[in-house]
Amino acid sequence: MYQLNISFLFAALITTALAFPHLAIANGILQTQLRAEIPTEAKSISAKAALERLFTSTQIQTEWFAAEFLAQVPIEQVRKIITELKSQLGNYLAVQNNAQDYLILFNQGAVPAKIVLNSKGQISGLLFQPPQAKVANLGEAVALFKALPGNVSVLVKEGKITKAALNSQTPLAVGSAFKLAVLKALKSEISLGKRSWKDVVQLQASMKSLPSGMLQTWASGSYLTVQTLAALMISISDNTATDTLINLIGRQKIESLSPRNRPFLTTRELFVLKGKENRDLLKRYQTSNQAQRRAILNGLATRPLPDVSDFEGINPVALDVEWFFTASELCGLMSDVADLPLMSINPGVANPKNWQKVAYKGGSEPGVINMTTWLQAKNGKNYCVVATWNNSKAPIEESKFMALYTSTITQLATSK
Repeated sequence: MYQLNISFLFAALITTALAFPHLAIANGILQTQLRAEIPTEAKSISAKAALERLFTSTQIQTEWFAAEFLAQVPIEQVRKIITELKSQLGNYLAVQNNAQDYLILFNQGAVPAKIVLNSKGQISGLLFQPPQAKVANLGEAVALFKALPGNVSVLVKEGKITKAALNSQTPLAVGSAFKLAVLKALKSEISLGKRSWKDVVQLQASMKSLPSGMLQTWASGSYLTVQTLAALMISISDNTATDTLINLIGRQKIESLSPRNRPFLTTRELFVLKGKENRDLLKRYQTSNQAQRRAILNGLATRPLPDVSDFEGINPVALDVEWFFTASELCGLMSDVADLPLMSINPGVANPKNWQKVAYKGGSEPGVINMTTWLQAKNGKNYCVVATWNNSKAPIEESKFMALYTSTITQLATSK
């Protein structure tokens, strides 16, 4: 559904880290294709100095960037991301070398960065990785999560041992993280021999949803394997792949794994309910019992999908119409599917170099953000890190949340 798909591959454009355009730069993630390094002697400025200039100048200049970079990432977006990083992490301090890359230091955290200059000393490639808050230990990280406005839950486990927790048994809206339940139901059917990863499914027009994802643009009637659908559902949070799998498995099967979420919504149903033209229907759904809600959902099939522009705002809409899970439940779901290779396609904010294996799924919509990560250390220890933030009264500060979450994982990586 609403996707928190943190993919730090060197993409050709600024990455839409979350599902919709209004969240495209909310995480302070800026990526352009990182090209081969031009020999240093051909440049008029060093890479480190170019980074320092971005954070110390009163106005970021167009001429600092290669034309092909600005063709993909407008200068306004660059300025906005730099401004957000400084506002979320405090005063800029310095840029320091970090192996072959750089670390931008602030008084409240740090941002790993990569940069490439062309022969003229212009920026032709730039990547800001997930920010890291400055925290001394897990207890301090949890205290900072607790200070966020709204409702927050956190759970950090090492095997079966709880290392840190905050409201870990409180159900909160989790956005696309609900797809872990869909995957668990699918894995169960495959283990029972009812289905196979090689089974082929035909894409139906009635299953097409809105982004995130790409299958909504594919021709109806296209054939895909179950494994492909599952990989797209998790790695890029493809909503159409998700709804296709829900239809294949059956709503009841997934509801048996998540009794709280009855009826278990498809992403298409949620989009239709929250579309601007259907607010009366949304209100009726909110005040209905379970049987009445099922009847309303049955009638949604004939309604057209709303325009994606309906969801370009940043103000929360009907957070009671969502998918609700506790942090403990998400750890359980993640533990059941973490062994699947497709779970490691997108590692989220964890650095795979620090771990033997990483499995990740996140989710978001205005007013909702979740990150759920399973980690296997090189010494064999397993960890689960879940954090969810709901705020129905104001937009979520994604960069602040991500900085705290990244720092929590970093604490585990450095304490192993």
